[in-house]
Amino acid sequence: MFECVQINMNSEEPHIQMPGPERDSTLPNRNYASCVSLKEDVMRVVIASDADGMSMKESIKEMLIADGHEVVDYSETPAADFVDSATAVAKDLLEHKDSQGFAFDKYGVGSYMAAVKIKGMVVANISDERSAYMTREHNGSRMVTMGPGVVGTEVAKKIAREFLRAQYAGGRHQIRVDMLNRMA
Repeated sequence: MFECVQINMNSEEPHIQMPGPERDSTLPNRNYASCVSLKEDVMRVVIASDADGMSMKESIKEMLIADGHEVVDYSETPAADFVDSATAVAKDLLEHKDSQGFAFDKYGVGSYMAAVKIKGMVVANISDERSAYMTREHNGSRMVTMGPGVVGTEVAKKIAREFLRAQYAGGRHQIRVDMLNRMA
């Protein structure tokens, strides 16, 4: 079940796209019907990519929308550089504490190096599902970077789903997260 409202996005804000028949495709460009799922396991997911990661980003975006998540896309067209796309996701996540994010480039490493420079952001470059789950559960990671030069589309989808499925455990793990935050 979805609750929907029409929103007007200017060209400098991200594109927000929601699933379901509630989306009004007759609205002019940059005007969208935003639908918020009333399901508890649905979340706001922020994504962005440079040119080399666009195909993977689009596949993940389609999957996220089909799964019912709210998707905030900072790269409807590819970012000029992975630094721009990764830092856009990281900065948004710091402003929206309940959101998670993904940044894509050829290998994911460049996006990781850019995002980890943002104070307070815990990021992981991931290439398998188990690491995706564990980086969220034990490290409180809010963002995953990856790229088609390392993982295929189907594995990337599994990574994204495992990362979003995991919950940060806190407890003894918070000590490490605090250490990481002091370093940045």
